[in-house]
Amino acid sequence: MAKSAFDTLRALAIASQALGFILIITLETVMGDAARPWQGWTLAAMVVAALWIALVRLYRRNRERKARLRGLGDDD
Repeated sequence: MAKSAFDTLRALAIASQALGFILIITLETVMGDAARPWQGWTLAAMVVAALWIALVRLYRRNRERKARLRGLGDDD
């Protein structure tokens, strides 16, 4: 299986973090001190998204490794 040069999960991680930081800054600009709770929720959502992407990456890596090992076992 050929590996793609474009990593969708990496792009999703970068985009979600960038969007989160933009939202945090925008909330501060628009709402001032009242933005603090919303910024906290935004940061929590960013952490959840990062953990979810890491789990999906780990799952895919393990699945590919198992498939490779199965393929090597067939040759013996």
